[in-house]
Amino acid sequence: MAGRYFDEWQVGDRIEHEIRRTVTETDNLLFTTMTHNPQPLHLDAEAARESEFGQILVNGTFTFALMVGLSVGDTTLGTLIANLGYDKVAMPAPVAIGDTLRATSEVAALRESRSRPEAGIVTFTHRMLNQRDEVVCRCERTALLRRKPA
Repeated sequence: MAGRYFDEWQVGDRIEHEIRRTVTETDNLLFTTMTHNPQPLHLDAEAARESEFGQILVNGTFTFALMVGLSVGDTTLGTLIANLGYDKVAMPAPVAIGDTLRATSEVAALRESRSRPEAGIVTFTHRMLNQRDEVVCRCERTALLRRKPA
């Protein structure tokens, strides 16, 4: 199991996730159509070219989902009971087709679960960066994790 138990985390722990991902036109097209998002900026090359960005931009919810997905293997894989919430989601820079993305995670907070003695709550700050080291997405994820078995 790759994820860590609640007891194995400390505030300030930081991970540079090794998996990187170059976003393709197919990624954007499939995700955008699967989620019924008709935004021309994601689907219409001519409309996007006429926008202030001059090109198709990748669907932000794809970027967010990819950021969380890239973090799972190193953080919560096999130890997660439930994701309790995602807060402070921000996308300070756009993602273009062909951008290569990587993620980082840092433990922002830890607390005991009041209702579940076999678990604890970890708040992660996740960040997604492009090949120019620009932050393109960030959020706080609160997760209920198992404690290490006795």
